[in-house]
Parts: sequence; structure tokens; C-alpha cells
Amino acid sequence: MEIKGTELFVKALRSEGVDKVFCYPGGMAIDLFDSLYDAKDIDMILPRHEQGLAHAADGYARTTGKVGVCLVTSGPGATNLVTGIATANYDCVPMVCFTGQVPRDLIGNDAFQEIDIVGITRNICKYAVTVRDRKDLATVIKKAFYVARTGKPGPVVVDLPMDIQRAMGPDDYPEEIAIRGYKPPTSVHVGQLKKAMTTLKNAKRPVILAGGGVKIAGAGEDLTRFAKAMNIPVMTTILGKGCVPTNDPLYIGNIGMYGNYASNTAVSECDVLLAIGVRFSDRITGTIETFAPKAKIIHIDIDTAAISRNIVVNIPIVADAKKALDEMNQHTARCKTEEWLKEIDKWKAENTISMKDYKGMTPEKIIGEINKAFPHADVVTDVGQNQLWTTQYLEMDGKRKLLTSGGLGTMGYGLPAAIGSSIGNPGKPVICIAGDGGAQMNIQELATAVVYKTPVIFCILNNTYLGNVRQMQDMFYKGRYSATYLGRGEKQSYIPDFVKLAESYDALGIRVTDESEIAAAFKKAKANKKGPTVIEFCIDSKYDVYPMVPGGKALTDMLLK
Repeated sequence: MEIKGTELFVKALRSEGVDKVFCYPGGMAIDLFDSLYDAKDIDMILPRHEQGLAHAADGYARTTGKVGVCLVTSGPGATNLVTGIATANYDCVPMVCFTGQVPRDLIGNDAFQEIDIVGITRNICKYAVTVRDRKDLATVIKKAFYVARTGKPGPVVVDLPMDIQRAMGPDDYPEEIAIRGYKPPTSVHVGQLKKAMTTLKNAKRPVILAGGGVKIAGAGEDLTRFAKAMNIPVMTTILGKGCVPTNDPLYIGNIGMYGNYASNTAVSECDVLLAIGVRFSDRITGTIETFAPKAKIIHIDIDTAAISRNIVVNIPIVADAKKALDEMNQHTARCKTEEWLKEIDKWKAENTISMKDYKGMTPEKIIGEINKAFPHADVVTDVGQNQLWTTQYLEMDGKRKLLTSGGLGTMGYGLPAAIGSSIGNPGKPVICIAGDGGAQMNIQELATAVVYKTPVIFCILNNTYLGNVRQMQDMFYKGRYSATYLGRGEKQSYIPDFVKLAESYDALGIRVTDESEIAAAFKKAKANKKGPTVIEFCIDSKYDVYPMVPGGKALTDMLLK
């Protein structure tokens, strides 16, 4: 039986279990939207901008474990996805992005809204393809979903020319697919694993570094069990935070440029480092030649290309984090690490991360109230000082999820990702923490939150500056605030008035100017189940994030205050 390409598209989505499509219509995708009109089992989510759309699909995917699906038109519709695709690619988020395209006979002729989106995105996604033949449509879509969700997850781009959408062809959709040259690892190399376990058991100062790959693999509990059985302390990257409860005695904290003193010191003094699901970015390592200088390094990662790319390792293990830990948990033995743990505890006690030296309504107090009031929430951050404070002070014991743009550092990510998370998890509290700069980059998505009645609590830490850059200008550029002040002059009101802006979107707006008002604001926001709440926290512009490792320095060169 033959059907139109658009009908096969809908059939494919159903076969892949898709029930939400984050979409924005346009001329070269209008036939696809027409076919979705009758698909009552697939919800079309209409954000207000394609970048917001991509981040919403990202947030949906991270919190549900499903593939986030995007559908946009050609030209600017497609290019507006680029930042969201790159964000998802860095953080290994499974997404399939469908873009409309001009008919094949117009490709290359500078047609209206023609763009080579495959060429643009090829280096920021797992796979990008233009469908050139109607008979290949089913195979291409099946391949897209398979590649997006397997191995190291990530975004895939499928470009659909309008004549392919309209063309008749087979209605078959494959149940399985095999791709030559793409074989994600399904087992663990036993020999390497034994070598790793022997090295760990003989270590006197071992430490585990857990990254986002542990959370993606759903291996947090396995890692916690392994660390306890071996009595080995654990530190995390920002994306890995939460895979071990933050109140566990073995948890040290975050590592890296904004890591804590104990973590950065421990990795510099350890004799064995077990790294799982990390890519050793510069934000984690500091200068490469000074990273873990005394350690034998064991690296477990599902991506072969990530191993020894930045840091040369002694024992490489290409494997899914959960499968590797399942195997390792069968061969554990308690290490003699009591003295090592006492030393780490001493470092933690000597230099605890705190804003106690600052007066007034600090981010630590705001996030502390979130810890009390929302034990089961999804917490989403934007990027900047707000992100770093959240990753320092947010408590995680398995009941909360933390979403943040780790690899690309995308301002404007927070609000739309929070909306996507809320759509994917009805009834679960979702809190977004942003600065006043990043908050305005996709603030139009408040309309999306209102329309879909997502009770996101949008916390804006308003310090009137692009705070992270302002801090660097203070520290290294003699306070020359070049293009970082967002106000309009001293003692003049801030633009916009976030409370009035929230109300103009039919959202609840609250302004907090004193720490005594924090708890009441969250209580009021928590009671608002009908739609989003915007809470503007007016904080001091001089609050800084510490510790900090200056760029180009070793992790031991921390500025503590």
C-alpha cells in the first residue's frame, strides 16, 4: 500500500512512542502540520520561538528519558534550532529535529528560505541527513531515533524536502535497523575491568570522579553502592551532581573551575582516579599537565573518542557506565582509606563553601529555602553565577533532578527547559533559577507556560549585571565593566519591571527585596497551580562565586575568597 510521506511521518512518530512534538509551523513544513492535525494521540506543543522550542524538547528529554522531538520549517525556522541542537549535543540529550526544506529541484538555487541545515549542523549533532528519495524515508526516520537514543545519546537532524513530504511511497516502517559502522558497546572488557579493580584495591588515596554519563546511564544507585562497598570518596562534575547523594559522607563535592577546595585538592593528591562518564573538559581539569599528577587514571566512557582525548589515561574501558558498575559491584572489597578520608574531611571543614561573609539576601539563603520547600522538584538553571550558586548549594538525595547547560553554557536555556520538564512531568514541581541577563533571552516562553498551564516557578536573581563576566572584570580588569551593566543608570528603575511583565503574560509576579520574604514567596508560588510564577529576587550586585580557579591555572591555584 502506498501513502504520502507526511502520513508515513505520523506513522513513524507513533511507532517510536512519540506523544509530544515541540513545533513551530511554516511554509515548507505545513503539510507535516496538516497530517498531525488529525493525530489526536500526539500533542503539538507550540512555544514562541524555535530556540525556546529546542530547549523545551531538551528539558522534556532529560527528565522523561524519552526522545525530544522538534518540528520546524526551513530557513530561519531551522537555523533558530542551532543553539538548542549544540546544547543537547554537548550534554548528550536524545533529540530528533525535523526541518522542512524546499523541494529538491530548488535546492541549491537560492530559493526563498532555503538553507543547508545539514551542512550547518553536521558538527554539532550525532547525525544529519536530507531525505533525497521517498523510498528511504522510513529507514531514515528509524535510523534517526535509533542513533539519538543509543550509545552516547545526542541530537539528530532530519531535513525533509517538501516534494518528499507529498510523494507517495511504501507504508512500511521497520521494527529494527542495523547501521554498518555504528555499533554502540554492549559489553565490558573483562580484562580491563579486572586490571581496574586490582589497581583500585591496591590504592591508598583513591577517588571517583562521576560525570553526566553516570546520570544518563541511570547508574547513580550503582555508583553509590560501589563507592560504599569500596569506601572510596566521590566527586562530581556539574552535570554529574546528584548521582551520589550530596549528604553522603563519601561525597566531596564538585570539581573544577568552580569546584570546592576539598575536591580540587583531593584530585591533585590522589594516587588512583576512577573517572566515569566524563570527558575531562578544561573547566574540570584546569591546566592539563597539572591534573591528577600523582594518579593512575582509569576512565570508563561509552564514547571511544572521549578516552585519552584530553587526559591520557592508564586503563581505558569503553562501556556503558551502568553495565561497567554492575560488573564491578560483583568484585568489590573494602579499601584501607580511613586516613585518606580523614584528610579529605579536614579539607572540607577548613574551606566550606559559604556566603556567610556577605550580608543580606544571598543566593545561598534563596537556594537553602528551595532545599526546604521543594524536596521532590526538578531544578533547572540558566547559565552564569545563578548556575554556579545552584550547583554549589542545591542538596540532592535522589529525589531532585538538576538540569543545566553544562558543555555549551547556553544563556536562555533555563525557562524553556523548565517548561519542557513540566510538560513531561505533570504535577511535579519545577523550579528555574536564572539571572536577569539569561532570563530575558527566552522570556517570551512565559506565554507557552501560561497557555499549557505549567506551574513553573521562575526565580530571577536580579543583580543588574551579567554577573559572571562582571566578577571577572572585577578580578582581572580593574573593575572596568565593559558591556556588563544591564540597568539604565544609577537610582533609576530596572528595565523591565519583571513583576509587571509577568502580569502582562497573565502569570503571577512577586518581588522579594529582603531575606525575611523568601519563604513566603515560595509558599505563594507553590500554591499557584494554574500557571507560572515569576519571583524576582533583588540581590546585591557584588555577590561573587567562590572558590574559583582562574583560566589557564592548575586546580590547586584556587581563589578562595
